[in-house]
Amino acid sequence: MSLRAYQQTAARAETSRETEYRLFGQVTRALMEAAKLDPSDLRGRADALDWNRRMWSAFATDCGAPENGLPESLRASIISLAIWVGKHTSLAIRGQEDIQDLIE
Repeated sequence: MSLRAYQQTAARAETSRETEYRLFGQVTRALMEAAKLDPSDLRGRADALDWNRRMWSAFATDCGAPENGLPESLRASIISLAIWVGKHTSLAIRGQEDIQDLIE
């Protein structure tokens, strides 16, 4: 079975919540691996950090949509968290903050 066929089958079998849960796991695992890298390995660290930032940015964009069904207070909290992730990630890429804060 090709990778594309597998992905299509998996996408049909997963709920949105399951997909988000799986994505969180993958991104968190990448951050954990990046945290183990030598601080001079900027590329390896930046790739994981950027993936995490893009994930949170997508969540914030979704929460900003009027048709999002989550309670408004939860949507606001997710957007606030995404803003914090963006700022913290920029500092972590520059070596001014610890990646571990993004994992916990």
